[in-house]
Amino acid sequence: MAAVAGNLGAVAGASLNSNVLVKLDGGSVSSSAFLGRKLATGGSIKANVKHQGVVGKRRGVVAYVAPSTTEKSVNEPKKAAGGIAEGQKGGQCFGVFCVTYDLKEGERPKTWRKTVRIAVSGAAGMIANHLLFKLASGEVFGQDQPIALNLLGSERSRDALEGVAMELEDSLFPLLREVNIGIEPEEVFADADWALLIGAKPRGPGMERADLLDLNGQIFANQGKALNKVASPDVKVLVVGNPCNTNALIALKNAPRLNPRNFHALTRLDENRAKCQLALKAGVFYDNVSNMTIWGNHSTTQVPDFLNAKIHGARVVDVIQDEKWLKEEFTPRVQKRGGALIQKWGRSSAASTAVSIADAIKSLITPTPEGDWFSSGVYTNGNPYGIAEDIIYSMPCRSAGDGSWELVTDCEINDYLRERMKKSEDELLAEKKCVAHLIGQENGYCDLPEGDTMLPGEL
Repeated sequence: MAAVAGNLGAVAGASLNSNVLVKLDGGSVSSSAFLGRKLATGGSIKANVKHQGVVGKRRGVVAYVAPSTTEKSVNEPKKAAGGIAEGQKGGQCFGVFCVTYDLKEGERPKTWRKTVRIAVSGAAGMIANHLLFKLASGEVFGQDQPIALNLLGSERSRDALEGVAMELEDSLFPLLREVNIGIEPEEVFADADWALLIGAKPRGPGMERADLLDLNGQIFANQGKALNKVASPDVKVLVVGNPCNTNALIALKNAPRLNPRNFHALTRLDENRAKCQLALKAGVFYDNVSNMTIWGNHSTTQVPDFLNAKIHGARVVDVIQDEKWLKEEFTPRVQKRGGALIQKWGRSSAASTAVSIADAIKSLITPTPEGDWFSSGVYTNGNPYGIAEDIIYSMPCRSAGDGSWELVTDCEINDYLRERMKKSEDELLAEKKCVAHLIGQENGYCDLPEGDTMLPGEL
């Protein structure tokens, strides 16, 4: 037998299983081929199922036991707090993912680990459209790691969110055990082990950077509060939505229950871009470039560090003996790569951003190769480089592969690097003052250095 959670699709449930008698009271329902998919466009739905008993009701989603179509036995899902069926956490379950099978011991893959629950905001967007299929395929967390996806959208993107869930459903990923969709962070972030915060407002024509900071800052303040309230205590948070460093700080400050070291701002795409440019100049393949650091903010003040980077294990400055190119071409090319991409085809990067998110996650769950490191925007408290504390600043990190990280402490910092690192630090401190009202601080004001620096994806 199968335990199915979800609002009943009109006559679909009854027509598929004649032993189930469905009564719908109130609400507007349209037909669908997906059993268990939420179909109400408004109002509340009450479903009375005359069978082996209603399991429970969860945020407008009715859980019930349907007749068995196989010989295997399936138990009713246990009720968690509030009558929520265990195993269906975070928003509204979708389609086939509402079906929970209690496999016999011999049928369960013996190598599978405990399911990892991944919450993704902006889940109907282009970046997520590339990323979700990487996650579901096992490419990121491994071929022995079942996952559950909790997808957060908005009222405007609700239909698109269902479309994403339908594509995931049609892809038949064996490791994808649940897909839950919703528009309320507190529902979607419930029990999340990872939170990938992609969704953010784009910078519109004529919009000042200060306005963008405030607009998106409110989004990430609310999401930080939701994570603080309902996410796993050890949740790893990766902020992608721009301005990602300050948005990560805002989320962190609104989640005092969570470990600040578990908050990251995505600078891995900048690292990947820098490696590409060095490889092209040296005439080698990308995987021969290592020890690449992006220092500072994910903006045009970021500092791609060619001083400590290596090619074939040798210092970049010894392999590429062209200091003028490194300073005057390589650095601004990395800083402005996103804008150059927009000029070529009219939109910001999506696929390469998704790849860099996957890379960033893998760097935290895979032991860092001996002598190498990766870049991530992390909390600066206790750093050895004299960078101001209490901001999110990209620095070189290593991981033991358990989700934790430690700073690389022995990078060489010359006057050239130090001057540029300080400029990026000053920008982040100014951004922090702009959002003081969102992080519990007083006397905030907005006076960004040099008026208005650009994000890497802006023209």
